[in-house]
Amino acid sequence: MFLVELTEPNNTLCTLSTILTINNLTKKFGPLTAVKDLSFTIEKGNVYGILGPNGSGKSTTLGIVLNVVNKTSGEFYWFDGTVSTHEALKKVGAIIERPNFYPYMTAEQNLKLVCKIKEVPTSKIWEKLELVGLLDRKDDKFRTYSLGMKQRLAIASALLNDPEILILDEPTNGLDPQGIHQIRELIKEIASRGTTILLASHLLDEVEKVCSHVVILRKGEKLYSGRVDEMIASHGYFQLSSSKQEALLSLLQDHPAFNRIVQNNGMITAFLNEPMEASELNKMIFEKGLVLSHLVKRKESLEEQFLTLTNNQ
Repeated sequence: MFLVELTEPNNTLCTLSTILTINNLTKKFGPLTAVKDLSFTIEKGNVYGILGPNGSGKSTTLGIVLNVVNKTSGEFYWFDGTVSTHEALKKVGAIIERPNFYPYMTAEQNLKLVCKIKEVPTSKIWEKLELVGLLDRKDDKFRTYSLGMKQRLAIASALLNDPEILILDEPTNGLDPQGIHQIRELIKEIASRGTTILLASHLLDEVEKVCSHVVILRKGEKLYSGRVDEMIASHGYFQLSSSKQEALLSLLQDHPAFNRIVQNNGMITAFLNEPMEASELNKMIFEKGLVLSHLVKRKESLEEQFLTLTNNQ
């Protein structure tokens, strides 16, 4: 599972204020350990992604901090920890299940009902509908909405209490490409207005495009927690080949600038552990009496980092 931040829209919001703290959290369902000794913190003003495949513990973790799943051990607390979870959740907006509104009621009628349940004024309904791009459809019944529109209405509903943090579980699941794009752009817009966001996703592309920080989970355990840009800030790698492939391979293996060499389908991939330009490498190899027939420098993507991380566990 992954946690990621995409944007720091307002640096004044990225302060020392902590929204959520999780310490050594564990959840067991009989013999199955869904979450194991998990710890991380959510700081105000960032977009976090919990990344991991299905069954990695993402939804269970969200369920625990939202008080709908009981933890087995460990602890978590909201904000400074001086208020109860029940009170703290009044400042949280969350969507952890498929949007569930009354199909025969309009969008505005459904949101008025949500306001009544949440005990918040109805004055923000039009503002939130405009934010999610549904103000012109406010008088249309929920049953006429597309899946993407239903998801955007759910986000509007979660924002009615102007929460300090918005929690989304697989927000683009099941949507078509246009719906996925709309939700991702909406998340960025909400973040730009100062709302902290925590989303769970199994999509690397989603985390890389939308999040600033990422927590990666695998089988309930944390593999990585930190900034997305720091995770992919490797020195990159070279893809190269020569007519004297074995000599080239030996040369690269003996060079201290490389920490891993992979040979596959006639191509050598050499991963850097320090900065090096392609021209520098080409000159060095030529001076050793070898001529390259192929040389390309690339940067590791989030996907490559993720696969390397999970394959080593």
